[in-house]
Amino acid sequence: MAIYRIFPESDTFIFSEGVKGNAGKDEILEIAGYTDFSGTGRTKRTIVKFSTSEIQNVVDSKVGSSSWNAYLRGYLAEANELPVSHSLFAYPISDTWDNGTGKFGDLPIDKSGVSWQYRGAQETNAWLTSGFGAGITGYSISGQSGGGTWYTGSAGVNLEASQSFALNADLDLEIDVTNATTLFYSESLYNNGFILKLPNDLEFNVSRSVQLRYFGVDTNSIYPPSLEFRWDDSSYETGSLSVLDNSQAQINVKNNKGEYVDEGKQRFRLSAKPTYPTRTFTTSSVYLTNYALPTASYWGLRDENTEEMVVDFNTSYTKISCDSNGPYFDVHMDGLQPERYYRLLIKTTLDGSTTVVDNKNIFKIVRNG
Repeated sequence: MAIYRIFPESDTFIFSEGVKGNAGKDEILEIAGYTDFSGTGRTKRTIVKFSTSEIQNVVDSKVGSSSWNAYLRGYLAEANELPVSHSLFAYPISDTWDNGTGKFGDLPIDKSGVSWQYRGAQETNAWLTSGFGAGITGYSISGQSGGGTWYTGSAGVNLEASQSFALNADLDLEIDVTNATTLFYSESLYNNGFILKLPNDLEFNVSRSVQLRYFGVDTNSIYPPSLEFRWDDSSYETGSLSVLDNSQAQINVKNNKGEYVDEGKQRFRLSAKPTYPTRTFTTSSVYLTNYALPTASYWGLRDENTEEMVVDFNTSYTKISCDSNGPYFDVHMDGLQPERYYRLLIKTTLDGSTTVVDNKNIFKIVRNG
């Protein structure tokens, strides 16, 4: 699989309404600029961290020598009062922080970890609000000092990443954070995770209440945030195989065992042949001859219960490979959430007609041990 996800080792959000409170165990991550009941403009920012060793393991043991990109993914739970268009920004955090075990709205205020004003538990290690180092900044207003500090660049590398959203657009997060992740991988930049925020003009908002809520890692759902690595692992050599070009075709997975542990890589082999093959004078049956799929063929994975695409068709990263035995693709089982069922889908274009093949090829990932 040329799409592989790792999940956060910590995630939370910080909020300027109650500058000392922690939300480390909240199921929902919030990004907002809004007005509180007193008419004061407030802000919420999400922070999320992925393990450096996991990043290095993916690149070293799975991607290998291929070029890769990394995307910060998040799944929307709720949105309110959005403008016609807006953007979200992601930056690598410039200092360490403690996740904590609090929740937004706790009374008394939980101080077990990071807050708007402090990086550490019990009001320790205040976030800088001035005197930033090279390539580091922060943004807060008088009376609400804090809010984190982040890198905008390092050694000439732009570390600001963003995603723009139009009216009625899909609001799930898919932010290209390759530059920062590359530096985390090489340890050229210490990995303190990412901060996600609205543009400054929508924060501390007194004219509208822009609210975005995303599922966090503590939701125990299929929607936790993730760092998604993408690379092209395809290889296309047809050998003596003919390329299938008949829209009346039978395409199926030959070796789906139905259940796999959440480790290692599985190569799925495909059977591809015309429904009504042309008869020829050969010693073998034309009904047993396998074909190559066209180069514009892709695979996808859908969650069987929610019907959400877990791995969507992608012209760069889910291309179906081929060798002398026929078409195939690889799936890293440890990049999928265990104890769930997944459905394999194939998308291809035959005789000018694009189709998605769904032969109910379903498998379950079970937790190893």
